[in-house]
Amino acid sequence: MFRRDYLKKPDWLKIKIPSGDEYKSIYRILQKNNLSTVCQEARCPNISECWKQKSATVMILGKVCTRSCRFCAVRTGDPKGLLDPQEADHVAEVIRSLGLKYVVITSVDRDDLDDFGSQHYANTIEKIAEKNPDVKVEALIPDFSDNAECLKKILDARPFVVGHNVETVRRLTPFVRDRRCGYETSLSVLRKCKELNRQMITKSGVMVGLSEEDHEITETLGDLKDAGVDIVTIGQYLQPTIKHVPVQRYYSPDEFGKFVHIGQSIGIKHVISGPLVRSSYHAAEIFK
Repeated sequence: MFRRDYLKKPDWLKIKIPSGDEYKSIYRILQKNNLSTVCQEARCPNISECWKQKSATVMILGKVCTRSCRFCAVRTGDPKGLLDPQEADHVAEVIRSLGLKYVVITSVDRDDLDDFGSQHYANTIEKIAEKNPDVKVEALIPDFSDNAECLKKILDARPFVVGHNVETVRRLTPFVRDRRCGYETSLSVLRKCKELNRQMITKSGVMVGLSEEDHEITETLGDLKDAGVDIVTIGQYLQPTIKHVPVQRYYSPDEFGKFVHIGQSIGIKHVISGPLVRSSYHAAEIFK
């Protein structure tokens, strides 16, 4: 299925090593409040740029994911039902301390919890609004096993945007994502979010470079359009460790530009596409 030989990174994927006073400042604040960011846990290539701009995607519900996707560097295991009861307060306080106006909240999967962590997630969104009334919250959610009640909890907490990533094309989903994930499940989650609140802005993300064909990318964009998704991000997959799926292909900036044209031509309102684009990268800029 996947080639194992290493592909040399092209010049346009050069990444700066995280450094600088802003980076150190955010790191200290997060450590003090016992918080994680997906920037760190997923080894995001944009961490230096975003943190210098005092922008970060906070990861809640702990640091251990109950699922084991072959592209993701987040630690996997059994969290044993543990939750930090102070997490929502800490997240809200960090956002206030950093003076953020737009924040992205994401989480690990928590299949060990009866409600998959949805109530804790909703409580965090509400606590952010309580302490930071001018802040817009983008909730980048797991699939919550496509449970409508869990999704309603998130929508009722009134985030500004709800995102859920389909991650890859239909054919590759069983080989790249955890067996409990599903291409149709992800589409169903996105459809349900739109059905629960027609005014809600919905968003999804796709990685490329995993041996997908061009026509499959077009098919995925069409499926996301049919699910009512308003914003789609497309970025280059980068292998986080030697244990993860190797990169099968690097796309050029021009090719990413073509994905924008394809998405917009089929009616998706906003398509953000580029080698280092991630689902939460420059998330607020589209609304400016």
